[in-house]
Amino acid sequence: MTANLNNPTSFLRTSREFPQDPELLSVELDKSYVDIANAVNARTIGIFPVNRNVLTGESWFFNQNKKQNTIRQVYRFTTFTSPLLIPHGINTTTIGGFTRIYGTATNGTNWYPLPYVDVVAANNQINVIVTPTNIVITAGAGAPPAITSGFIVLEWLAQP
Repeated sequence: MTANLNNPTSFLRTSREFPQDPELLSVELDKSYVDIANAVNARTIGIFPVNRNVLTGESWFFNQNKKQNTIRQVYRFTTFTSPLLIPHGINTTTIGGFTRIYGTATNGTNWYPLPYVDVVAANNQINVIVTPTNIVITAGAGAPPAITSGFIVLEWLAQP
């Protein structure tokens, strides 16, 4: 079953035999370091700074098997009027596309995912889209949550 894995480089074995000979030991230690570095570099990076681009650690391969990294940026908002326009500052003509658009918002008591889906009334939902210049958050015409603050996370493909 393990022969079909597509991510063998992120697997790090838990034990290793080290030779007594100093020259062979040096070679084995070098291999060990490379294995560790590859496994660490293949993980998703859990850093979410506000208003600063960071690599996510993900690798995508849409463009002729060339590795594309994804970039993440967090956008906070502390007031809400619908539609809320948040300038993102991303040149959308030079990226490979968005991979994730998500966030949360609060009304001061409860927290809601963004976009928000109301299972009872569709006009109570909160929509999130990204235009070439802004993140646009729009509340439905019904009685959606009265948002006071929140954040949106955008992740996109860098050009290879």
